[in-house]
This record gives sequence, C-alpha cells and structure tokens, in this order.
Amino acid sequence: MLKFNSILLFSQNPQKLSEFYKKIFGKNPDMEEGGYFGFALGSGFITIGPHDKVRGKNLNPERIMINFESENVEKEFERIKDLGAKVIAEPYHPENDENYTIATLEDPDGNIFQLNSPWGEKN
Repeated sequence: MLKFNSILLFSQNPQKLSEFYKKIFGKNPDMEEGGYFGFALGSGFITIGPHDKVRGKNLNPERIMINFESENVEKEFERIKDLGAKVIAEPYHPENDENYTIATLEDPDGNIFQLNSPWGEKN
C-alpha cells in the first residue's frame, strides 16, 4: 500500500514562491537547503525548489491542483485573497452540497490550488 509523502513544486524563483506559501501557511519553512524550501502540512510535505527547465508562469496550471483542507473555507479564502493570491473561483458548494465548500486560487507562478472543506464533515 502506497502512502502520500510529498509534492515537489518547481519554480524559476523558489525564494519568492516560498515567501508566498510562508504567508499562506502562516509559518516558516520546516526545511531550507540548497535553494529548496519545505513545509510540513498534516501527514504530507510540500517542497518548493529550483529546476533548470522551469521558466516563468505555469502554462498548464489545470494539469495538477494542490488541495488544502480548512474547517472554514470562506474565512481562509478571504485571508489568502488579501495576501495577493489570484482568485479563480469564489467559495462555492459543488452540486448544491451545502456541507462542502471549495474555493480556487492561483499562486505567483500560476499554479492552481484549492481550499476544501474536510470530507464528510460540515463546514
């Protein structure tokens, strides 16, 4: 059985992207080494680092979305929007499920991430 471990997010400017996520996560990186910045989140890890083939904004941001769970999607959405994230979709209830909320935003590199209610729980 496989278990999720981490996501590695490459950037032309990992320092700048790390500063953005530092504000989003409300904490300093748990790891900084060789131009890489890692954040422990729940049972997983997100690492931001350099890659010689990555330039500019993500041209295919829909290819992968990072999802972050929040007990209060609307509140986190407003906080993160105020930090400068680009809004892709305001908080909404998919298929009229009032117990589940999703909001979609974009980071400075053009990567899309979502805020989600915990599964199976009321938001």
